[in-house]
Amino acid sequence: MSLERYFEETKGTGVLATADGQGRVDAAIYARPHVMPDGTLAFIMRDRLTHHNLQSNPYATFLFIERTTGYQGKRLFLKKIREEQNPELIRQLKRRTYADEDDEPKFLVHFQVEKELPLIGGGERP
Repeated sequence: MSLERYFEETKGTGVLATADGQGRVDAAIYARPHVMPDGTLAFIMRDRLTHHNLQSNPYATFLFIERTTGYQGKRLFLKKIREEQNPELIRQLKRRTYADEDDEPKFLVHFQVEKELPLIGGGERP
């Protein structure tokens, strides 16, 4: 199943983990990514710690836990390839609107998927 179809059809909880240039780690709850026509994954971000970390370290991991019994999901190893501030595109992509939403800048951050593993296992060794 393609990632586009997977994220369209699968409900769950996502965690995006980043680290800054000195290796200090952060993790934040994030919605399912948008699969763009060019195959990249894109997240809408405010200018907070996750976005800040990606300015000095382009690597991230997205952990997606499916809303089902047991432990099902994906681990996606990502590399930031670009970002844009395009308010119209961000408005089109947004899945939710919040009452307290303000004019804080938002970024559409694009990633290439470097590796995909299941949530549990995958046979990878260091």
